[in-house]
Amino acid sequence: MALIHIEPLPQRATPGAVLAFVCNATKLDGKHVGKIAFVGRGATVEVPDAKAAAVVAALDGATFGDKPVRARFAGKLDFSNADHFGNLSALLDLEAKAEQEEARRRAQAEEGAPVGDGSTLTKLVLRDSEFGLGGRLLLTFGRKTQGEPLPPSRLGPGSPVVISQTNVNRRTPSYRGVIYDRATATIGVAIDPPDDDLPDDAVWRLDLTPDEVSRLRQQDALRRAASADGDRLAELREVLLGKLEPLAASPDVREESLAKPQAALNPPQLAAIDFALRAPDFAIIHGPPGTGKTTTVVEYIRLAVANGDTVLACAPSNHAVDNLLEKLLAAGELPVRLGHPARVAPELRERAIDILAEKHSDARQARKVARDAFALFRQADKWTREKPQPGEKAALRKEARDMLSEARKLEALAVERVLDEARIVCATLTGLDSALLAQRRYDVVVIDEACQSTEPANWVPLLRANKLVLAGDHCQLPPTIISPEAAERGLAVSLMERLIALYGPGAARLLTVQHRMHAAIMGFSNAEFYGGELVAHESVAGHRLCDLPGVTSNPLTELPVQFIDTAGASFDEELEEDTGSRRNVQEAALAVKKVRALLALGVPPTQIGVITPYRSQVRLLRERLADVVGLEIDSVDGFQGREKEAIIVSLVRSNNECEIGFLADTRRTNVALTRARRKLLVIGDSATLANDEFYQRMLTYFEQIGTTSSVWEEVE
Repeated sequence: MALIHIEPLPQRATPGAVLAFVCNATKLDGKHVGKIAFVGRGATVEVPDAKAAAVVAALDGATFGDKPVRARFAGKLDFSNADHFGNLSALLDLEAKAEQEEARRRAQAEEGAPVGDGSTLTKLVLRDSEFGLGGRLLLTFGRKTQGEPLPPSRLGPGSPVVISQTNVNRRTPSYRGVIYDRATATIGVAIDPPDDDLPDDAVWRLDLTPDEVSRLRQQDALRRAASADGDRLAELREVLLGKLEPLAASPDVREESLAKPQAALNPPQLAAIDFALRAPDFAIIHGPPGTGKTTTVVEYIRLAVANGDTVLACAPSNHAVDNLLEKLLAAGELPVRLGHPARVAPELRERAIDILAEKHSDARQARKVARDAFALFRQADKWTREKPQPGEKAALRKEARDMLSEARKLEALAVERVLDEARIVCATLTGLDSALLAQRRYDVVVIDEACQSTEPANWVPLLRANKLVLAGDHCQLPPTIISPEAAERGLAVSLMERLIALYGPGAARLLTVQHRMHAAIMGFSNAEFYGGELVAHESVAGHRLCDLPGVTSNPLTELPVQFIDTAGASFDEELEEDTGSRRNVQEAALAVKKVRALLALGVPPTQIGVITPYRSQVRLLRERLADVVGLEIDSVDGFQGREKEAIIVSLVRSNNECEIGFLADTRRTNVALTRARRKLLVIGDSATLANDEFYQRMLTYFEQIGTTSSVWEEVE
């Protein structure tokens, strides 16, 4: 028998009610259902192995009582002959173990920090509480002494935490929440309203908690994809695995839709949109740096909705989803944003599902009922001169709990109505909750920044898809994988990259007109990664720093590309023992010098970026340029998807062994070289770099366009 888990269930749910729910939703005979065991807010149910996949698919998002529930496989998963999904599942487990080891390592490395590894805050008191952020209870914590600063920690807006009491001997409830605000002396946490009032005299602690829900959703999606049979998910699976040829492009897309694009799109962008609109199964939009990938995706979504489709628009991170949401709003669409409001950019929160539902008449009534319920809780705990009648306090608490239950029903109804009206829903890949979305499916699932996510994460929205559109660039940063073994065995290969390898360039449409870089900045990456097919738009092909208002003309601002070679100058790298990261002190000094020179020539600090592959070098540069307000210094990952007028790249590696470390991941270098609009200045040691064929070609390119100079020429 296979085990499945169902949650959340009503507090008073009985085994008989669970059995009836399972049988009614799945048409399964009750005699084929095994043991039912209650665990926490849910229950595990034994069902026949052969029926397990169909049972989970039928129950996930089905309504139990008055609320949708989540259903997933429980226990060890058996993928039988599904080698591809079994391998991905094993790799997810490897990555989870690596994340745990990394957390332990970080805790040991940071043992001198004020509070362990910075994942805990203790000795907190509750300073304020109010309702907000979609009906959640907003708690503000601080020290007992008003205004006393909180110690440094890794807890910031969007962090998932558990809050618990520490000044009691008995066991008390803990509450899961998300940090929505962090100030010098206070920290704000949003939680679902508890059944009881929180004590005013409690001492609290906050603990960062791992996002185990995300991993479970991915594992369950893999199992469901592997087991699907006779439905649209099974058809898409066969196509995406290369076992079934994709259907031919549809000829009947209405041409009038493409005739009225809102954005000023170029022919390659229009061709990509047309390709995606006509594809019955899946389509890929390949967007190199500066080619307007997200603009193209947004216009595709707008036209798909105009054709009557519903769209689930996803991305790997909250930041990427917010970027998509912002552009959709600018295009006149009104998407609904899923996810905790604390993880949504403040300026976009009005489109968060909780905020939209909060404005609904049902939600307004729910808030009134909830306030009355908490008033009853306080009344039940209030001491009076007269002794309360026997059972009076218990009756008040029961009435309050019943009122809270009614309030939650009204809130759920408001959410359901908002989702029913939404043509576009935006969410992170693993932020899709069946208890919220019920059994909704979407005509199209769009995944932006698809190459920055692992394949298992993509299968979570694919469970709800009739068609898939992927957008990204597999020549830029791959997914971040901690486990070297998992990466080597394929977890670092995104679904988009695998599909292009499987079906060839014909599965994608390449956006070829870039609107960011000077032609010389674009040149090397264009030849190396994009087959020379990119073209710099005339508006950017020749622009330089010295063309900007207020910028002095000087060789530094006139030349679009420079490579400063540090070979032979003893600019040796150093290993930072505590972190294992590397830095190059002399190279950092040269980068600082160039930043200050650009500032002196009138380039605004907000238009200068410094990129380096190593965190230790990032810290060193930030220390030495701490006085420059608005200047951004970050790793390659931090600059993905962003641009500046001037970019300085410090490559760091310089050693006698010619070792280049993870500079060998040339896609990272592609990102670094393509962030600049008008000025790219690269600092590196040619003697170390030239041992690698990729960097030898890069050095040759710099020499061919006459941009290479020696560090000795920089000596004043």
